[in-house]
Amino acid sequence: MAKLKLDLHDIYNRGSDIDRELDRIIREAVDKKIKLVEIIPGKGSGQLKKRVLRFLDRPDIKALYHRIDKDSRNFGRLFVRFRH
Repeated sequence: MAKLKLDLHDIYNRGSDIDRELDRIIREAVDKKIKLVEIIPGKGSGQLKKRVLRFLDRPDIKALYHRIDKDSRNFGRLFVRFRH
């Protein structure tokens, strides 16, 4: 199964870049009909993960994907699933 991966470790402290990258990868998944996007906010304080979840909760973005799964074995990872 095709999957996209976004590791936010390199841009964790650049807010506008984070939103832009999240938007880009979600839209790429939609355009290419990819069913799974793995987002790695990392473990840290949890603030970046909260930011990612807030972004994914925006109505315009939420309309694009099916559901979010949190990795039960790795707190610093999320899966965004699409139903194309």
